[in-house]
Amino acid sequence: MTAIVFLGAGSVVFTRELLTDILGFPELAGARIVLHDIDQERLATAAMLARRVADAHGVRPEIVATPDRRKALDGADFVINTIQVGMYAATRVDFDVPARFGLRQTIGDTIGIGGIFRGLRTFPVLAGIAADMAELCPDAWLLNYTNPMAMNVTYLARVAPRLKVLGLCHSVHWTVRGLCDLVGVPFGDVTFDSAGVNHQAWILRWERDGTDLYPLLDAAIDAGPELRRRVRVDMYRRLGYYPTETSEHSAEYVPWYLHHDEEIARLRIPVGDYLRVSEDNLSTFAAIRDDHTGPIDLSRETVEYAPQVIHSMLTGTPRRIIANVANDGLIGNLPAGFAVEVATIVDASGASPEPAGDLPPQLAAVNRPYVSVGELTVAAAVTGDPRLVRQAAMVDPNTAASLTVDAIWDLCDALTAAHGNQLHEALRG
Repeated sequence: MTAIVFLGAGSVVFTRELLTDILGFPELAGARIVLHDIDQERLATAAMLARRVADAHGVRPEIVATPDRRKALDGADFVINTIQVGMYAATRVDFDVPARFGLRQTIGDTIGIGGIFRGLRTFPVLAGIAADMAELCPDAWLLNYTNPMAMNVTYLARVAPRLKVLGLCHSVHWTVRGLCDLVGVPFGDVTFDSAGVNHQAWILRWERDGTDLYPLLDAAIDAGPELRRRVRVDMYRRLGYYPTETSEHSAEYVPWYLHHDEEIARLRIPVGDYLRVSEDNLSTFAAIRDDHTGPIDLSRETVEYAPQVIHSMLTGTPRRIIANVANDGLIGNLPAGFAVEVATIVDASGASPEPAGDLPPQLAAVNRPYVSVGELTVAAAVTGDPRLVRQAAMVDPNTAASLTVDAIWDLCDALTAAHGNQLHEALRG
């Protein structure tokens, strides 16, 4: 019996969607589904949802819910990681403290000051997961959805090099779907290639029957002035390739936008948007917790990669997905070792990332500061050197464009104090 473990199962909307896809495969209908969360209320809600999804499919998997991570991981074949260390309270700190220093953020989960401290909170838990997996399920795959994706995958490659890890994100899929909608071309008719880093990769090729579709996008932008009021469209017009994450995300990975009031207005950038998203998520959880009878939608299209990865590895069905893996010659003009996002073939033999070659030089130039922030943050965690945390913030594009170096160090001190024992002990000074 295939054992699939959900860490952070209390992310109930995501757990429900993943389980809907997993249990929709006949080969996985009898899987052992193990749900783990440290929040008992969220864990109970996830278990209730899992039973309802199984009933909707008319299948009978074994469903286990436990707050004991080691018990959950014992004998696992696949481990899906969706944890969020500190939850909403920590996210609130990541926004409120920088705002007092005059630093604007939109999402704060990838790089930037929010991404740095989210990573530093998450690494100790990842180290524990990796150690438990090495002992209890050494052959299992860890399928990571937790942000900051690139930092987390890089950190695991450093501290647990034998662990089999794929970082999974749906941003490329939905970017291409959105582009197809813009130009009126069915998504199923197109082929595409992308490469870069998570949340800042690039659509390098986008074609229908061998014909480049970028000219159709150019025509849509020329005809639609409102399109030009999007960060990612602005970046595309200047860099020549479309970025694979939303405008809200993209705005805070570069130094060009959030420091300027006029750019925020021109491009309609929603400063602090992730706080609203997080509050909406709390309301959604409460509604799901209290609703034991609402319908489970089985008609939604399967788009998440984890169910596809599991099915492909178990059945040998080959699939080409987008995954985050350590850069071992995959992108020639980005630093080796740091996680990159590239096309990957999954089948019975495991996962085989496809080399993407060199990025166009302007794209690699935009990616490198992102990588530098992540490298320094991971190095801080691995070495226990708190100065590296401050140096990561100093080279972060948006932070550096917005604050003096003294203010950056003071901000890091304030966030370190605010997050307290969620950080590794060596970094609390």
